Amino acid sequence: MDARQNPDSEETSTRFADKELQGPPESDRSNSGSAADNFFTQLSILDRLLTPAILVTMIIGVLIGEYVPTVQDAFNTARFDGVSIPIVIGLIVMMWPVLTKVQYESIPQIFRSSGIWTHIGISLFFNWIVGPLVMVGLAWATLPDLPTYRTGVIMVGMARCIAMVLIWCHLAKGDGNYCAILVVINSMLQIILYSPYTLFFVNVVGGRDVSQTHLDYGGVAISVLIYLGIPLLAGVVTRYTVWYLTSKAFLEDRFLPFFGPLALLGLLYTILVMFAYQGHHIVQNIGHVFRVFVPMVLYFVIMWTGAFALIYWLGRRNRRSKDFGYEMAVVQAFTAGSNNFELAIAVAIASYGVGSDEALAATIGPLVEVPVLVALTWVALYLQVKLNWTESEEGCGSREV
Repeated sequence: MDARQNPDSEETSTRFADKELQGPPESDRSNSGSAADNFFTQLSILDRLLTPAILVTMIIGVLIGEYVPTVQDAFNTARFDGVSIPIVIGLIVMMWPVLTKVQYESIPQIFRSSGIWTHIGISLFFNWIVGPLVMVGLAWATLPDLPTYRTGVIMVGMARCIAMVLIWCHLAKGDGNYCAILVVINSMLQIILYSPYTLFFVNVVGGRDVSQTHLDYGGVAISVLIYLGIPLLAGVVTRYTVWYLTSKAFLEDRFLPFFGPLALLGLLYTILVMFAYQGHHIVQNIGHVFRVFVPMVLYFVIMWTGAFALIYWLGRRNRRSKDFGYEMAVVQAFTAGSNNFELAIAVAIASYGVGSDEALAATIGPLVEVPVLVALTWVALYLQVKLNWTESEEGCGSREV
Protein backbone atom coordinates (compact mmCIF):
# COMPACT_ATOMS: atom_id res chain seq x y z
CA MET A 1 0.00 0.00 0.00
CA ASP A 2 1.54 3.36 -1.01
CA ALA A 3 1.02 6.86 0.36
CA ARG A 4 -1.74 7.66 -2.13
CA GLN A 5 -3.81 4.74 -0.89
CA ASN A 6 -3.15 5.61 2.74
CA PRO A 7 -3.28 9.37 3.29
CA ASP A 8 -2.17 8.95 6.91
CA SER A 9 1.16 7.36 5.96
CA GLU A 10 2.87 10.62 4.98
CA GLU A 11 1.77 12.27 8.21
CA THR A 12 2.95 9.25 10.19
CA SER A 13 6.35 9.34 8.47
CA THR A 14 6.67 13.05 9.19
CA ARG A 15 5.87 12.56 12.87
CA PHE A 16 8.40 9.72 13.06
CA ALA A 17 11.11 11.86 11.46
CA ASP A 18 10.35 14.72 13.85
CA LYS A 19 10.63 12.33 16.78
CA GLU A 20 14.02 11.11 15.55
CA LEU A 21 15.28 14.69 15.25
CA GLN A 22 14.03 15.57 18.71
CA GLY A 23 15.89 12.63 20.29
CA PRO A 24 14.59 10.42 23.06
CA PRO A 25 11.76 11.70 25.22
CA GLU A 26 12.47 13.18 28.60
CA SER A 27 11.28 10.02 30.34
CA ASP A 28 13.82 7.92 28.40
CA ARG A 29 16.62 10.31 29.31
CA SER A 30 15.64 10.17 32.96
CA ASN A 31 15.54 6.39 32.77
CA SER A 32 19.04 6.44 31.29
CA GLY A 33 20.25 8.55 34.19
CA SER A 34 18.55 6.22 36.62
CA ALA A 35 20.34 3.28 35.03
CA ALA A 36 23.65 5.08 35.41
CA ASP A 37 22.94 5.71 39.06
CA ASN A 38 21.88 2.13 39.68
CA PHE A 39 24.30 0.24 37.45
CA PHE A 40 25.20 -1.92 40.45
CA THR A 41 21.94 -3.82 40.00
CA GLN A 42 22.93 -4.74 36.44
CA LEU A 43 25.98 -6.74 37.58
CA SER A 44 26.02 -10.45 38.22
CA ILE A 45 26.21 -11.74 41.79
CA LEU A 46 29.86 -12.71 41.30
CA ASP A 47 30.75 -9.23 40.03
CA ARG A 48 28.95 -7.59 42.96
CA LEU A 49 30.80 -9.71 45.50
CA LEU A 50 34.22 -9.40 43.86
CA THR A 51 35.32 -6.13 45.46
CA PRO A 52 34.44 -7.03 49.08
CA ALA A 53 35.89 -10.51 48.50
CA ILE A 54 39.19 -8.99 47.34
CA LEU A 55 39.34 -6.63 50.34
CA VAL A 56 38.66 -9.47 52.78
CA THR A 57 41.26 -11.64 51.03
CA MET A 58 43.88 -8.88 51.28
CA ILE A 59 43.25 -8.45 55.01
CA ILE A 60 43.39 -12.19 55.67
CA GLY A 61 46.61 -12.44 53.67
CA VAL A 62 48.33 -9.68 55.68
CA LEU A 63 47.20 -11.26 58.96
CA ILE A 64 48.56 -14.64 57.89
CA GLY A 65 51.86 -13.09 56.86
CA GLU A 66 52.21 -11.24 60.18
CA TYR A 67 51.04 -13.89 62.65
CA VAL A 68 52.20 -17.07 60.90
CA PRO A 69 55.93 -16.37 60.54
CA THR A 70 56.67 -19.70 58.87
CA VAL A 71 54.45 -19.02 55.87
CA GLN A 72 57.14 -17.19 53.88
CA ASP A 73 59.66 -19.99 54.43
CA ALA A 74 57.02 -22.48 53.33
CA PHE A 75 56.43 -20.55 50.12
CA ASN A 76 60.17 -20.24 49.48
CA THR A 77 60.74 -23.99 49.62
CA ALA A 78 59.30 -24.34 46.13
CA ARG A 79 60.24 -21.70 43.56
CA PHE A 80 60.13 -21.50 39.80
CA ASP A 81 62.00 -18.85 37.85
CA GLY A 82 62.52 -16.87 41.06
CA VAL A 83 58.82 -16.80 41.98
CA SER A 84 57.07 -18.91 44.61
CA ILE A 85 55.30 -21.86 42.96
CA PRO A 86 51.99 -21.18 44.79
CA ILE A 87 51.97 -17.73 43.18
CA VAL A 88 52.89 -19.18 39.78
CA ILE A 89 50.01 -21.66 40.01
CA GLY A 90 47.55 -18.92 40.94
CA LEU A 91 48.65 -16.67 38.08
CA ILE A 92 48.27 -19.46 35.53
CA VAL A 93 44.93 -20.74 36.84
CA MET A 94 43.60 -17.19 36.97
CA MET A 95 44.25 -16.68 33.25
CA TRP A 96 43.15 -20.08 31.95
CA PRO A 97 39.35 -19.47 31.78
CA VAL A 98 39.79 -15.94 30.40
CA LEU A 99 41.97 -17.16 27.54
CA THR A 100 39.55 -20.01 26.90
CA LYS A 101 36.81 -17.45 26.16
CA VAL A 102 38.81 -15.68 23.44
CA GLN A 103 37.35 -16.36 20.00
CA TYR A 104 40.61 -17.24 18.27
CA GLU A 105 38.73 -18.25 15.14
CA SER A 106 37.73 -14.58 14.73
CA ILE A 107 41.23 -13.10 15.01
CA PRO A 108 42.17 -13.42 11.29
CA GLN A 109 39.07 -11.42 10.37
CA ILE A 110 39.92 -8.80 13.01
CA PHE A 111 43.37 -8.29 11.47
CA ARG A 112 41.75 -7.55 8.12
CA SER A 113 40.00 -4.52 9.59
CA SER A 114 41.69 -1.13 9.56
CA GLY A 115 40.65 -0.39 13.13
CA ILE A 116 42.91 -3.00 14.71
CA TRP A 117 46.05 -1.31 13.36
CA THR A 118 44.95 2.01 14.82
CA HIS A 119 44.44 0.39 18.21
CA ILE A 120 47.77 -1.43 18.03
CA GLY A 121 49.46 1.93 17.41
CA ILE A 122 47.63 3.56 20.33
CA SER A 123 48.53 0.67 22.64
CA LEU A 124 52.21 0.75 21.70
CA PHE A 125 52.30 4.52 22.22
CA PHE A 126 50.86 4.28 25.74
CA ASN A 127 52.82 1.19 26.76
CA TRP A 128 56.28 1.93 25.43
CA ILE A 129 56.49 5.73 25.35
CA VAL A 130 54.03 7.28 27.79
CA GLY A 131 53.98 4.58 30.49
CA PRO A 132 57.71 4.28 31.23
CA LEU A 133 58.21 8.05 31.21
CA VAL A 134 55.24 8.62 33.55
CA MET A 135 56.44 5.98 36.02
CA VAL A 136 60.02 7.27 36.06
CA GLY A 137 58.82 10.84 36.56
CA LEU A 138 56.49 9.88 39.40
CA ALA A 139 59.14 7.69 41.06
CA TRP A 140 61.67 10.51 41.13
CA ALA A 141 59.09 13.11 42.17
CA THR A 142 57.76 11.11 45.13
CA LEU A 143 60.77 9.00 46.22
CA PRO A 144 63.83 11.25 45.76
CA ASP A 145 65.34 10.10 49.08
CA LEU A 146 64.60 6.36 48.73
CA PRO A 147 66.72 5.14 45.80
CA THR A 148 66.24 1.42 46.47
CA TYR A 149 62.45 1.68 46.61
CA ARG A 150 62.52 4.01 43.62
CA THR A 151 64.39 1.37 41.63
CA GLY A 152 61.73 -1.23 42.43
CA VAL A 153 58.98 1.15 41.34
CA ILE A 154 60.77 1.88 38.06
CA MET A 155 61.20 -1.84 37.40
CA VAL A 156 57.42 -2.26 37.73
CA GLY A 157 56.85 0.61 35.30
CA MET A 158 59.09 -0.96 32.67
CA ALA A 159 57.17 -4.27 32.80
CA ARG A 160 54.23 -3.58 30.53
CA CYS A 161 50.79 -5.17 30.45
CA ILE A 162 50.48 -8.92 30.34
CA ALA A 163 47.78 -11.56 30.68
CA MET A 164 46.17 -10.32 33.93
CA VAL A 165 44.81 -7.34 32.00
CA LEU A 166 42.38 -9.82 30.43
CA ILE A 167 40.79 -10.26 33.87
CA TRP A 168 40.06 -6.54 34.22
CA CYS A 169 38.89 -6.29 30.61
CA HIS A 170 36.53 -9.20 31.20
CA LEU A 171 35.10 -7.74 34.42
CA ALA A 172 34.59 -4.32 32.79
CA LYS A 173 32.84 -5.86 29.75
CA GLY A 174 35.61 -5.02 27.30
CA ASP A 175 36.42 -6.74 24.01
CA GLY A 176 38.27 -9.97 24.86
CA ASN A 177 39.43 -10.64 21.30
CA TYR A 178 41.07 -7.25 20.80
CA CYS A 179 42.49 -7.37 24.32
CA ALA A 180 44.13 -10.74 23.67
CA ILE A 181 45.75 -9.41 20.50
CA LEU A 182 47.17 -6.33 22.26
CA VAL A 183 48.42 -8.42 25.20
CA VAL A 184 50.24 -10.85 22.91
CA ILE A 185 51.86 -8.03 20.90
CA ASN A 186 53.01 -6.14 24.01
CA SER A 187 54.28 -9.36 25.58
CA MET A 188 56.40 -10.14 22.54
CA LEU A 189 57.83 -6.62 22.57
CA GLN A 190 58.53 -7.05 26.27
CA ILE A 191 60.99 -9.83 25.48
CA ILE A 192 62.99 -7.38 23.38
CA LEU A 193 62.54 -4.09 25.26
CA TYR A 194 62.33 -4.85 29.00
CA SER A 195 66.06 -5.39 29.52
CA PRO A 196 67.33 -2.25 27.71
CA TYR A 197 64.51 -0.12 29.13
CA THR A 198 65.24 -1.18 32.70
CA LEU A 199 69.00 -0.88 32.35
CA PHE A 200 68.64 2.60 30.84
CA PHE A 201 66.15 4.05 33.33
CA VAL A 202 67.66 2.37 36.42
CA ASN A 203 71.37 2.58 35.67
CA VAL A 204 71.80 5.49 33.26
CA VAL A 205 69.00 7.83 34.34
CA GLY A 206 69.00 6.66 37.96
CA GLY A 207 72.75 6.46 38.38
CA ARG A 208 72.73 2.98 39.95
CA ASP A 209 75.71 0.65 39.73
CA VAL A 210 75.43 -1.27 36.46
CA SER A 211 76.92 -4.40 38.03
CA GLN A 212 74.00 -4.66 40.46
CA THR A 213 71.32 -5.29 37.84
CA HIS A 214 71.62 -8.45 35.80
CA LEU A 215 69.06 -8.68 33.02
CA ASP A 216 69.06 -10.95 30.01
CA TYR A 217 66.67 -11.60 27.17
CA GLY A 218 66.45 -15.30 28.00
CA GLY A 219 65.13 -14.68 31.51
CA VAL A 220 62.55 -12.18 30.30
CA ALA A 221 61.43 -14.54 27.53
CA ILE A 222 60.99 -17.37 30.03
CA SER A 223 58.83 -15.18 32.29
CA VAL A 224 56.61 -14.20 29.35
CA LEU A 225 56.28 -17.83 28.28
CA ILE A 226 55.35 -18.92 31.80
CA TYR A 227 52.73 -16.29 32.60
CA LEU A 228 51.26 -15.91 29.12
CA GLY A 229 52.33 -18.94 27.09
CA ILE A 230 51.14 -21.65 29.49
CA PRO A 231 47.62 -20.27 30.11
CA LEU A 232 47.33 -19.29 26.42
CA LEU A 233 48.11 -22.85 25.33
CA ALA A 234 45.76 -24.25 27.98
CA GLY A 235 43.00 -21.89 26.86
CA VAL A 236 43.33 -22.79 23.17
CA VAL A 237 43.43 -26.54 23.88
CA THR A 238 40.46 -26.36 26.26
CA ARG A 239 38.32 -24.26 23.92
CA TYR A 240 38.73 -26.39 20.83
CA THR A 241 38.73 -29.72 22.65
CA VAL A 242 35.35 -28.96 24.22
CA TRP A 243 34.09 -27.58 20.89
CA TYR A 244 35.26 -30.71 19.03
CA LEU A 245 33.83 -33.18 21.56
CA THR A 246 30.49 -31.38 21.94
CA SER A 247 29.47 -28.31 19.94
CA LYS A 248 30.05 -24.57 19.85
CA ALA A 249 26.63 -24.01 21.39
CA PHE A 250 27.54 -26.25 24.34
CA LEU A 251 30.89 -24.47 24.69
CA GLU A 252 29.36 -20.99 24.72
CA ASP A 253 26.14 -21.66 26.61
CA ARG A 254 27.04 -24.42 29.05
CA PHE A 255 30.78 -24.91 29.50
CA LEU A 256 32.13 -21.34 29.63
CA PRO A 257 29.55 -20.05 32.17
CA PHE A 258 30.48 -23.00 34.40
CA PHE A 259 34.25 -22.72 33.80
CA GLY A 260 34.50 -18.92 33.93
CA PRO A 261 34.26 -18.42 37.74
CA LEU A 262 37.53 -20.35 38.11
CA ALA A 263 39.28 -17.14 36.99
CA LEU A 264 37.86 -15.21 39.95
CA LEU A 265 38.79 -18.00 42.35
CA GLY A 266 42.31 -17.98 40.91
CA LEU A 267 42.47 -14.20 41.34
CA LEU A 268 41.42 -14.41 45.00
CA TYR A 269 43.87 -17.25 45.65
CA THR A 270 46.72 -15.30 44.05
CA ILE A 271 45.94 -12.20 46.10
CA LEU A 272 45.82 -14.25 49.31
CA VAL A 273 49.19 -15.86 48.61
CA MET A 274 50.88 -12.57 47.61
CA PHE A 275 49.66 -10.69 50.68
CA ALA A 276 50.52 -13.59 52.98
CA TYR A 277 53.97 -13.84 51.42
CA GLN A 278 54.76 -10.15 52.02
CA GLY A 279 52.47 -9.46 54.99
CA HIS A 280 55.22 -9.36 57.63
CA HIS A 281 57.52 -7.27 55.43
CA ILE A 282 54.69 -4.82 54.76
CA VAL A 283 53.87 -4.38 58.45
CA GLN A 284 57.53 -3.93 59.43
CA ASN A 285 58.14 -1.29 56.74
CA ILE A 286 54.73 0.33 56.76
CA GLY A 287 56.05 3.88 56.42
CA HIS A 288 58.07 3.21 53.29
CA VAL A 289 55.28 1.02 51.93
CA PHE A 290 52.84 3.93 52.08
CA ARG A 291 55.44 6.12 50.38
CA VAL A 292 55.64 3.61 47.53
CA PHE A 293 51.84 3.56 47.28
CA VAL A 294 51.83 7.18 46.10
CA PRO A 295 53.61 6.94 42.72
CA MET A 296 51.91 3.65 41.90
CA VAL A 297 48.38 4.85 42.62
CA LEU A 298 49.03 8.02 40.62
CA TYR A 299 50.50 5.98 37.78
CA PHE A 300 47.56 3.58 37.45
CA VAL A 301 45.01 6.38 37.60
CA ILE A 302 46.86 8.65 35.13
CA MET A 303 47.48 5.91 32.56
CA TRP A 304 43.97 4.44 32.79
CA THR A 305 42.25 7.82 32.63
CA GLY A 306 44.41 9.06 29.77
CA ALA A 307 43.75 6.04 27.56
CA PHE A 308 40.03 5.87 28.40
CA ALA A 309 39.55 9.59 27.74
CA LEU A 310 41.45 9.41 24.44
CA ILE A 311 39.25 6.62 23.05
CA TYR A 312 36.10 8.41 24.21
CA TRP A 313 37.29 11.64 22.58
CA LEU A 314 38.11 9.83 19.33
CA GLY A 315 34.68 8.23 19.39
CA ARG A 316 32.96 11.59 19.82
CA ARG A 317 35.11 13.15 17.11
CA ASN A 318 34.53 10.30 14.65
CA ARG A 319 30.90 9.53 15.32
CA ARG A 320 30.55 7.49 12.14
CA SER A 321 33.41 5.20 13.14
CA LYS A 322 32.66 2.00 15.01
CA ASP A 323 36.22 1.55 16.25
CA PHE A 324 36.12 3.78 19.35
CA GLY A 325 33.26 2.52 21.49
CA TYR A 326 33.11 1.66 25.17
CA GLU A 327 34.54 -1.84 24.80
CA MET A 328 37.67 -0.54 23.07
CA ALA A 329 38.03 2.26 25.64
CA VAL A 330 38.12 -0.45 28.31
CA VAL A 331 40.70 -2.47 26.37
CA GLN A 332 43.04 0.49 25.86
CA ALA A 333 42.60 1.81 29.41
CA PHE A 334 43.47 -1.47 31.11
CA THR A 335 46.31 -2.40 28.75
CA ALA A 336 47.82 1.04 29.39
CA GLY A 337 47.22 0.97 33.15
CA SER A 338 48.34 -2.59 33.91
CA ASN A 339 51.83 -3.94 34.50
CA ASN A 340 53.57 -7.29 34.33
CA PHE A 341 54.27 -7.42 38.06
CA GLU A 342 55.25 -11.10 37.85
CA LEU A 343 58.21 -10.19 35.66
CA ALA A 344 59.16 -7.17 37.78
CA ILE A 345 59.09 -9.23 40.99
CA ALA A 346 61.10 -12.07 39.46
CA VAL A 347 63.78 -9.73 38.07
CA ALA A 348 63.97 -7.69 41.30
CA ILE A 349 64.42 -10.85 43.39
CA ALA A 350 67.01 -12.27 41.00
CA SER A 351 68.95 -8.98 40.88
CA TYR A 352 68.76 -7.73 44.47
CA GLY A 353 67.54 -10.63 46.65
CA VAL A 354 64.18 -11.70 48.05
CA GLY A 355 64.50 -9.50 51.15
CA SER A 356 65.68 -6.36 49.35
CA ASP A 357 63.90 -3.03 49.25
CA GLU A 358 63.73 -3.30 45.47
CA ALA A 359 61.90 -6.63 45.71
CA LEU A 360 59.50 -5.23 48.32
CA ALA A 361 58.72 -2.21 46.14
CA ALA A 362 58.10 -4.49 43.15
CA THR A 363 55.84 -6.68 45.29
CA ILE A 364 53.82 -3.64 46.34
CA GLY A 365 53.00 -3.20 42.64
CA PRO A 366 50.25 -5.84 42.49
CA LEU A 367 49.14 -5.01 46.03
CA VAL A 368 48.33 -1.51 44.76
CA GLU A 369 47.31 -2.49 41.25
CA VAL A 370 44.62 -4.97 42.28
CA PRO A 371 42.44 -2.67 44.44
CA VAL A 372 43.02 0.37 42.20
CA LEU A 373 42.06 -1.49 39.01
CA VAL A 374 39.09 -3.07 40.77
CA ALA A 375 37.93 0.47 41.58
CA LEU A 376 38.58 1.56 37.99
CA THR A 377 36.54 -1.42 36.79
CA TRP A 378 33.59 0.02 38.70
CA VAL A 379 34.31 3.44 37.23
CA ALA A 380 34.31 1.96 33.72
CA LEU A 381 31.00 0.16 34.27
CA TYR A 382 29.49 3.38 35.58
CA LEU A 383 30.78 5.40 32.62
CA GLN A 384 29.41 2.79 30.22
CA VAL A 385 25.88 3.91 31.03
CA LYS A 386 26.63 7.47 32.15
CA LEU A 387 28.41 8.67 29.01
CA ASN A 388 26.84 8.93 25.58
CA TRP A 389 28.77 6.42 23.48
CA THR A 390 26.13 6.63 20.68
CA GLU A 391 27.03 4.96 17.39
CA SER A 392 30.61 4.15 18.28
CA GLU A 393 29.47 1.72 20.95
CA GLU A 394 28.18 -0.62 18.29
CA GLY A 395 30.48 -3.03 16.68
CA CYS A 396 33.82 -2.24 18.19
CA GLY A 397 34.11 -4.99 20.69
CA SER A 398 30.69 -6.51 20.42
CA ARG A 399 30.55 -6.85 16.68
CA GLU A 400 30.41 -10.26 15.07
CA VAL A 401 33.51 -10.94 13.01
